[in-house]
Amino acid sequence: MKNSTRNILHLSVLALAMCCGRIVVADTLDAPSRPSAEEAGYAYGVNFGEQLSRLGITDQVPLDAIMRGFKDALSGKRRTQPGDVQIVQQYIGALHAETVARNHAAAREFLDRNATAAGVHKTASGLQYKVISNGDRKAASPQPTDMVTVQYRGTLLDGSEFDNSYSRGAPATFPLNGVIKGWQEAIPLMKPGAKWQIFVPPELGYDATVRPGIPMGSLLIFDVELVSVTSPAHASVTPPPAAPASPAS
Repeated sequence: MKNSTRNILHLSVLALAMCCGRIVVADTLDAPSRPSAEEAGYAYGVNFGEQLSRLGITDQVPLDAIMRGFKDALSGKRRTQPGDVQIVQQYIGALHAETVARNHAAAREFLDRNATAAGVHKTASGLQYKVISNGDRKAASPQPTDMVTVQYRGTLLDGSEFDNSYSRGAPATFPLNGVIKGWQEAIPLMKPGAKWQIFVPPELGYDATVRPGIPMGSLLIFDVELVSVTSPAHASVTPPPAAPASPAS
């Protein structure tokens, strides 16, 4: 989280980069291909907003304050002061702490209620799961070093979806010991062909780690189908394409 915060500080306070972090100067500038100032400004705004969003900052910072700072810096009215970085650090730190505390409380409330629901099992770690179908009872369950192929859908408590292998049209294959703790605990209990619903407490998921599409401290709900299990020597990794919120640790 510290590295991510440092990156956004460089972007927001020092305004180091234009869009992709560098400015390309062409040998010749062909007027018809030159982007307009409106296009360039919008592209920079999208990039800057995206960086804030990745840190979990969406509508918490007033846009008028951001624009006022931009205008003052562009006009030379204001330069970055030593205390500016500290202000942003303190704000982001407090915002993250509030988000984690709020989501932890919501997770505890849900898990306490969910533990008494029909068909829900709870492990010593706090992980909860519900068996939808058992799969092949005669088949071997995955071992920690095995490669597993799964189909899955991940959602938050509010029902919003952050990842879905089904919608990509292909399952994901990865080493079992390379995913979040909740999966490392649940998947070895499954048999190939089994379908479970897994309720992952924050501490067994991403917890305070900044992840695109997943608020810090969130409980995660996965609908998981264990398609197959393969030993490392006979498997190839095919992680979900363009899926930053997949259950990698």
